[in-house]
Amino acid sequence: MESSEPLPGSDIEPPPEAGRAVSRRLVRCRLCGRPLTGTDSRRTGLGPACDAKLHPAAPDIRTRRHEVEQDPLPGT
Repeated sequence: MESSEPLPGSDIEPPPEAGRAVSRRLVRCRLCGRPLTGTDSRRTGLGPACDAKLHPAAPDIRTRRHEVEQDPLPGT
């Protein structure tokens, strides 16, 4: 089931240099088009900055709390 056409956003790297024996396909970020180097980034197809834009971290519950003015408890 191998396709002869490369996936969108991926290109073939130039021939390997003298020190490299194995060439890897150049995978580009699906959002900005920059080359991806990290294993996780290559797997997801998004660079770290673009992944953070699309999937922001969930807000911490402590950041949503606010102080409330309250009368002192009797007997304290």
